[in-house]
Amino acid sequence: MSDFLLEVGTEDLPAGFVSDAIRQWEKMIPASLTAEALSYSSVEIYATPRRLSAIITNLPDRQVDRVEEIKGPPAAAAYKDGQPTPAAIGFAKKQGVDVSSLELRPTDKGEFIFITKTIAGRDTTEILTESIPQWIFKLEGKRLMRWANGELKFPRPIRWLVALWNESILPIEIVNGEDVVTSDRISHVHRVLHPQPVSVVSAPQYLKTLADGFVNVDQNQRKADIQQQIQAAATHMGGVAEVYPDLLAEVVNLVEYPTAVVGKFDDEFLDLPPEVITTVMVTHQRYFPIFTDASKQKLLPHFITISNGDPAKSDIIAAGNGRVVRARLADGQYFYQADLAQPLADYLPKLDTVTFQADLGSVQLKVDRIVKNANSIASQLNLTPDQCQNIDRAALLCKADLVTQMVGEFPELQGIMGSKYAIANGETPAVATAILEHYLPRNAEDSLPQTLTGQIVGIADRLDTLVCIFGLGMLPTGSSDPFALRRAANAIVNIVWNANLGINLEQLIDRIVSEFSQIRTQVNTAELTQQLQDFFIQRLRNLLQEDRQIDYDLVNAILGENDREYTQRALTDLLDTRDRAIFLQQIRDNGTLESIYATVNRSSKLAAQGNLDTQQLAPTHVIQTNLFQKSSEQAVYDGLIALEPQTNAAKASRNYQQLIDALAQLTPAIGNFFDGEDSVLIMDSNPDIKTNRLNLLGLVRNHARVLADFGSIVK
Repeated sequence: MSDFLLEVGTEDLPAGFVSDAIRQWEKMIPASLTAEALSYSSVEIYATPRRLSAIITNLPDRQVDRVEEIKGPPAAAAYKDGQPTPAAIGFAKKQGVDVSSLELRPTDKGEFIFITKTIAGRDTTEILTESIPQWIFKLEGKRLMRWANGELKFPRPIRWLVALWNESILPIEIVNGEDVVTSDRISHVHRVLHPQPVSVVSAPQYLKTLADGFVNVDQNQRKADIQQQIQAAATHMGGVAEVYPDLLAEVVNLVEYPTAVVGKFDDEFLDLPPEVITTVMVTHQRYFPIFTDASKQKLLPHFITISNGDPAKSDIIAAGNGRVVRARLADGQYFYQADLAQPLADYLPKLDTVTFQADLGSVQLKVDRIVKNANSIASQLNLTPDQCQNIDRAALLCKADLVTQMVGEFPELQGIMGSKYAIANGETPAVATAILEHYLPRNAEDSLPQTLTGQIVGIADRLDTLVCIFGLGMLPTGSSDPFALRRAANAIVNIVWNANLGINLEQLIDRIVSEFSQIRTQVNTAELTQQLQDFFIQRLRNLLQEDRQIDYDLVNAILGENDREYTQRALTDLLDTRDRAIFLQQIRDNGTLESIYATVNRSSKLAAQGNLDTQQLAPTHVIQTNLFQKSSEQAVYDGLIALEPQTNAAKASRNYQQLIDALAQLTPAIGNFFDGEDSVLIMDSNPDIKTNRLNLLGLVRNHARVLADFGSIVK
């Protein structure tokens, strides 16, 4: 058994590509080896900014021989009068065997000719030589480039290649026009600390050889080392570091020999909002801020950067980094003071100069629509005048900070600075908080808005975006969603569910679409409304199945499959939709659903042959008791009389356990109606009796439909 080392040396790779390449090779290389029937003990993938490496242990020297059975033409076509035909001769020739090796075997489709062929295994080194270029150039990335005068594409030019089979060089060439890279055992290590190349003996010595050259090639070790150094440096400064996961992941792939360096900025900049300082550090400089304590509310005038240079020069590095940070913070300080020179509301006229979307006009027009949407939501919720006033004001100011100098320079701070400026200008805390919160959640991991004002303005903003972009025909397709419409719809649903807001989404969509049609008169309002409703139903379906872990058939039973009644109900009351789905999953898990499923489902299927509408619950209006012929009919009728108030109470309180308990009490009577000693023939020859019995079952179906469509549930 042998070990193999591959190192692809490059110019400095983008940090994001390094992480992606590791994940891709972790799947690609094992799959490639398995496809070639090559066993192995382990595949370890390593990466730094200048290299991608793979170490494969305990590879066989060659593939095992394998036996294949190959099917040929039918016997009738292969032989005539006992002699092989041209079809048989051609098949044997193609497979490289003598005609005498052909065998006749029966199959499900008659007799066919077969050959049994032994295929000799190839040398593993031969297979690797063919596979390695594919491993390299099948890596996917966002921005691939050409270099030299060739046609090969990679994120950065390839400069060296190490390929070792045990201690021998595996000959591989990467030819890119006139640029040719030939495999060797020579690797290049740290540019500053070890500028001389190193010679790698074999795979087991690889990590140590590079470590001796001041390159920690193991990204997991680098990550742990960086975290430890950051915390140690912060503790030494008497504070607590904030290690942002995304920043940490990026920094790991920017350095080969990490050294934590502590820099400093002037105390006067601590008067800036902490978010400004951390944005400068984290987003623009890739530095880690240091807070005074674990609450992380106040900053120390220090930061931590991870250097890839000479640790002995840390003081010089810190001084240079400090100058850069101080310059950026000075800009921030100027912008902050200039922005505070006038109230936030005074920035509103400038929103006319900012385009929301080319066909939809300015951000100011969008703000006008947000205000209307927010007022509609507030009206639905029957809020107090004070609450409505805060909502109206927050909706008006929610985008004002887009035209401030600070947000112009640091777009990441939109909403944050609006909230700060609102407080400074004397706006109420509810308004200031809502300006920040209406952007939440910004991504799948972000928190949801916690205040009612922030929730309503956030929903109003997203509804405007959804209706307007859908109205322009820019619907998401496949993975393409440039306006993040799926995320916007998910956010609306999650905000409603999290805050238990009794919003009628169908009504809101209708109103906003109607107003949009006045702006763009050519829009088909019915089609646009239908598209938006279908889009939200799909979002509900995904959220219930993926986030709430509701079984797919139960979700179908709640949302309906091509059932407009359920679609409208789902959008009219999102809270009820959530509660019914969760409850249905609970009664499946505890076995209650099983006890009533067969009876309700059978009733529903038979009721479909009648013409009773799905809304009717009262038996007195649709059942003629004088047509009863069996006591079982009367028993079902009496049970339905008792069931009606229970169902209405369950609908009013959303206590669906009350409905299920009542259905369970009715189940024995329905069972006797179907199969008991007093059973009846549903499809009686008398049409009036038949209709009466189908109506009994239709009522059972209708009561069950208050919870879900049992016909969609899979037993």
